[in-house]
Amino acid sequence: MAFFMRGALVEYGSDVLGPIPNIVVFQFNPEQLSRTLNLPSANTSADDPESARQTESATTSAPPTESFTLTAHFSAMDDLGKNNAESAVPRVFGIGPQLAALEKMAYPSAGLISQAIGAAIDAVGDALGASDGDASRATPREASPRILFVWGPSRVLPVELKSMSITEQEYDPLLNPVQAQVEIGLAVATIPDETDDIIGKGALMYTNTLKEAQALANLSKAIVLAADVITF
Repeated sequence: MAFFMRGALVEYGSDVLGPIPNIVVFQFNPEQLSRTLNLPSANTSADDPESARQTESATTSAPPTESFTLTAHFSAMDDLGKNNAESAVPRVFGIGPQLAALEKMAYPSAGLISQAIGAAIDAVGDALGASDGDASRATPREASPRILFVWGPSRVLPVELKSMSITEQEYDPLLNPVQAQVEIGLAVATIPDETDDIIGKGALMYTNTLKEAQALANLSKAIVLAADVITF
């Protein structure tokens, strides 16, 4: 029996105690993944860029950033055909729960510790008379969701959700969507060295290490092919 891995998006909290991870496993793996490497503009030290390129190599101030898009498909048809506990939720809500979990990743969220600290700061400010009603609470205490894109064992990346377009295609008698496709735009998150995002930093380091190993594997293959060409 063949084994197939499914891709997933995993939202995790910045705090140890919360929030509970929000996980969306792709019911059907997207058929294609469109990736774009965005290269930063080159910097030169001379006033004339053309002459500078002739005299020295151009340098960049930052590595390229990566973004990608994919289309995820969801359907309740298979579950509706089963008469077991697994089909209970689709019979009541269709694929609404999967879509709701995806949409939740587009909204800011705060962990339990962050919320407690924010509430404490507000309480102290009120006690000292530093606040003026709700006008003093202009600074939001919620951060953008931290999300992992899991695409097989060799690609686990911290990402930022850039866009989401949901097309609901079919409905049940209660007008719950039972089939939909979701176009998702993602960008690999930039993780600074001084960060509390241990999960995202570790995932990025893990994936980059595997990329380096694959590049070395390709180099060894290229050397063998070059030797065959010379021998021939």
